[in-house]
Order: sequence, then C-alpha cells, then structure tokens
Amino acid sequence: MDLTALPLISALLDATSAGLLALISALRPLAGPLSAALAVTTVTLVVRVALIPAGVAQAKADRTRARLAPRLRELQKRHRADRERLQRETMALYRAEGASPWAGCLPLLIQAPIVGLLYSVFLHPAIAGHPNGLLSETLFGVPLGTSLAGAVASGGASVATWTVIGAVVLAIAAVGELTRRMFRPAASAVPRTGAGGSSGVGGSDPAVPAVPAGLFGALQFMTAVAAVFVPLAAGIYLLTTVAWTLGQRLVLRRIFPPEA
Repeated sequence: MDLTALPLISALLDATSAGLLALISALRPLAGPLSAALAVTTVTLVVRVALIPAGVAQAKADRTRARLAPRLRELQKRHRADRERLQRETMALYRAEGASPWAGCLPLLIQAPIVGLLYSVFLHPAIAGHPNGLLSETLFGVPLGTSLAGAVASGGASVATWTVIGAVVLAIAAVGELTRRMFRPAASAVPRTGAGGSSGVGGSDPAVPAVPAGLFGALQFMTAVAAVFVPLAAGIYLLTTVAWTLGQRLVLRRIFPPEA
C-alpha cells in the first residue's frame, strides 16, 4: 500500500511541493539558476531548526544513558541469567535517577513524520495525481528529479549530471568523513541498555548515537551511497541534513559535555 496516496498525506505532499515551487519563484530573481537548490536547502534548514528541541532532548537522553552505563553494565553482569530481574532493576535505576530508558525515543518519533513528509516530496515524480513540478526544476541544467544511477542506467548521464550530482555525493562523503573523525567512538565504549536489557556500543559523547564502532564509520558513508540513487533534490536535502547534523552535534557537545 502506497501511504502517499492517502488523501491527507497526498494533500500535505502537494502543499509542500507547491510551497517549494512558490519559494523557487520568489528566489529566482536573486539566485537565478541556484534558486531551486537554494529553496530545497532553505526549507530543509527551516525543518531542522524547528526540530532543535527534539535534538536537545535526544542529547540529554544520550548523556543520561552514558552516565548510567557503568551501573547498567553491572546490572547486566549480576542478573544476566534472569531477564525479568534485570528489567526490574534497570527500571528501578532509571526511576531513582528521575530518567526514562525511552527518553530518547520521543524525539525520534516527533522527527519521523516531519522529515518523512519533506523527503517524500523529493522522491515522488507524481503527487496528488499530477507531475511533481519541483522535480522538473534544474540546478545548472540538471533536473532535480534526476538520479545519477538512473541516468547512467539509461545512458543519459551527461557531463553536467556527473559534475553536479557527483559534487553533491562527494560533499556528503566529505562531511561524513569529518563527522567520523570528530565523533569516533572511544575504545572504552560502554553499553547502551534499555529496559529489555539489550545493549550496543557507543562513545561517551552524548551527541553521538551509541552504535558499534565499525558500524558508526560505515554509516557516515551510507548517505553518500544513497545520494547516488535518489533524485538530485533528495541529494541536496541529504547534504544539507548531514552538514546541519554535524554542526548541531558540535554545539550540543559543548552544551552537554561528556561527564568524567
């Protein structure tokens, strides 16, 4: 079932696309051939700014989780044979600290529909039964609906296509590498444990999600790989998002430094 065909979602997608087209028209006298890319970037930034409170809540939750990690690890060792006891003791620890093991989930749930709506506009060639006019806009002659993989597969990858989309992909990879270097999980990682007792490995930096160290490095480049296959509009969105995320992590690391 295509959820975007549902009347409410279809109307929201259509309104978002129409708003972007109106913004492009407003920017065209000033930005010229950059107006479409600038509109996508501007709207993406507006959404990310609106989601700052969710990002702060996520950072606070990660910092609390990092602070409690040694005690959670001890509980795991002590009650590894009794999952029910482990769950009770884990919940008791969180209650005693005035925290919740699910505190980091709510920000993600808030972000998902907003980000999903915007990203869907960049992916669908047709919305509400008519062509998505946004994807016919261009950046240096390359339509925003063009994907590098699709152009190569069809034999229509021009020099402009390789240059423009290639530059976006390389920029995403560069930001990913910078993020990997600046937020590489420490070797003395601690487990991230929820009420069910499952754990992963992450650094003590509250701005970095707790994931296995090897996977953390790979994740930074998966976005660049994805940008090869999605339309250029989505690639611009991804580049703006990863750049914003890096900046936000740097700021949150200063506001919520790792506890000693």
